[in-house]
Amino acid sequence: MSKKIRLGILGGGGDSLIGVLHRVASSMFDRYEIVGGVFNPSFSENLAFSKKLGLDESRIYVDFETMIEEESKLEPEKRIEVVSVLTPNFLHYPMAKKLLENNFHVICEKPLTTTYEEALDLKKIQSSKNLVFAVTYTYTGYPMVRQMTKMISDGIIGKLQKVDAQYLQGWLNPVIHEKDKRNSTWRLDPEKSGISCCVGDIGTHAFNMVELVTGMKVKKVLADLNTLYEDNPMDIDANILIRFSSNMKGTIRSSQIATGEENNLRISVYGEKGALKWEQENPNYLYHLKDDQPLQVLKSGHGYNNTISLDGTKLPPGHPEGIFDSMGNIYKGVARAIKKETYSKQEFPSIEDGVRGMDFIEKTIESNSKGNVWVELNN
Repeated sequence: MSKKIRLGILGGGGDSLIGVLHRVASSMFDRYEIVGGVFNPSFSENLAFSKKLGLDESRIYVDFETMIEEESKLEPEKRIEVVSVLTPNFLHYPMAKKLLENNFHVICEKPLTTTYEEALDLKKIQSSKNLVFAVTYTYTGYPMVRQMTKMISDGIIGKLQKVDAQYLQGWLNPVIHEKDKRNSTWRLDPEKSGISCCVGDIGTHAFNMVELVTGMKVKKVLADLNTLYEDNPMDIDANILIRFSSNMKGTIRSSQIATGEENNLRISVYGEKGALKWEQENPNYLYHLKDDQPLQVLKSGHGYNNTISLDGTKLPPGHPEGIFDSMGNIYKGVARAIKKETYSKQEFPSIEDGVRGMDFIEKTIESNSKGNVWVELNN
């Protein structure tokens, strides 16, 4: 019997980008074996897709309830151990809840749920069951993000003073200006996406990145959101001021109508002795700035990087690594946790990160709706 972790997948069928990303990532370190799941709402499409993957049809189910019921009947050494939830936002909570209640580990796409209350409920169940639960803030797996996090925690740039994060996309621009298109996009449907589009989809990535690399929690937010059209209830552009403490502040800017932008996630952290900058579209480089020295560029794969950065590097220096590798590093960390091996908490975003993300979304919407005022996050 294979010693690989038996993985089930909900969603991500067909030509889904997120589905390909998770499947490739799970295969990267030979730690997982995909054994079944529910890839599509249509059972015929589900079966057809599973055949392309070469899966046993008996482990392909009509819906996620049936999957849980049938898998739970199997012997422990055969049943699915962990399930990746890759469905639209509104399905995350009911699926993750039932999986936890039936003792499955969970890897869930972000945002964790559609409400903070739901997120807290999942955290309560996860804690009582003592199961592994990861939320795939994908970009945290990049080696140079991990290097940045370690350098900041080691005090290389000194006491932190300011952080600036942005996540700019332009994909909604061709959609938003035509009423029929914007009314038929699930991202702009509160019933499927939750209370937020832009902040919930990509702003949470920037927020999670900010808290990860600084090692600090955002205490307050002040948000100014844009919906562009009166018949669009969802934010598609956000400018957010953040406060960690009286002397540490910053900004998060996210937009899906930044015309021509692709996937422009960037973060800059400024300390009293220097600064560090990283950008997702050029991920193998970390820029180290000082007042009295030339700009230093650190590259992935070199021996001068920290152990956690090198652990996430699969290729020799000069060979580009990208988003598949980043997600693969997250899956590797989850595998270590499931197998009760030694791992660092920075190896994958936890359910706590997912809960923080939901709190951030709701407080951002509250700040904007109250006339752009400061709102305090929960601890």
